[in-house]
Amino acid sequence: MFKIISTKNIAPNVFSIEISAPDIAQRAKPGQFVMLKINEKGERIPLTIADIDKTKNTIKIIFQSVGNTTKMLATLSVSDSIMDVLGPLGRKTELRHYGTIVVVGGGVGIAELYPVVKSFKELGNKVYTIIGARSRELLILEKELKALSDSLCITTDDGTYGEKGFVTDVLKRILEGGERIDLVYAIGPTIMMKKVSDTTQVFKISTVVNLNPIMVDGTGMCGSCRVTIGGKAKFACVDGPEFDAHQVNFDELLLRQKTFVTQERKYLKP
Repeated sequence: MFKIISTKNIAPNVFSIEISAPDIAQRAKPGQFVMLKINEKGERIPLTIADIDKTKNTIKIIFQSVGNTTKMLATLSVSDSIMDVLGPLGRKTELRHYGTIVVVGGGVGIAELYPVVKSFKELGNKVYTIIGARSRELLILEKELKALSDSLCITTDDGTYGEKGFVTDVLKRILEGGERIDLVYAIGPTIMMKKVSDTTQVFKISTVVNLNPIMVDGTGMCGSCRVTIGGKAKFACVDGPEFDAHQVNFDELLLRQKTFVTQERKYLKP
């Protein structure tokens, strides 16, 4: 059992939970994730590790309450326990000194940016961070990322905060500015990552995306998270979740993410 150390509601239907997980905390690296199962009857779901505290032996997860499991997870409080937390899973982010990096995050995907930006900065990189949400109230980790980034730009779909528009609008403006950009890193909704990839491909800038396909076991056994990278089948849980954006078949990924839509709607129907 994994005891919950703290919980916080950080945005409408978005929650942060700190979990005591000594083995995971000591081994986890930026970019990795865990598979979580609340109880014996629960399903397993993948959640990115949003922060690691090796001193306290804890990890932090940030999630949106949208499905049955995440809704149940949101009801847990301090001293409650989670039955299974398996990890760290997936390959870690390739961290090194690149030079100047633009990091792009959208929606709840912003949660994964904190350990990545922190590590990029510790290695001496210059980091421009762009984060976007549908509206101001749904924006997360602004203060934390601002403290780590050389520059932080914010966009909202409805214009309630920051610049009205999309993260790719700001990204394109930076790329057109003439400064040498050595890497673009993106995580968020699949369609957002596709647009980021399309934008950087024009400028021939190396781009890494952290994919979020359907995942059942997280160990490469079920095949649910299959993605096509450079024409070859890969499994996001063991070969990723990070890949060269310009090699990802995003159209196929978008279709595969709809595999269980009918079942999900039926299950969530009042």
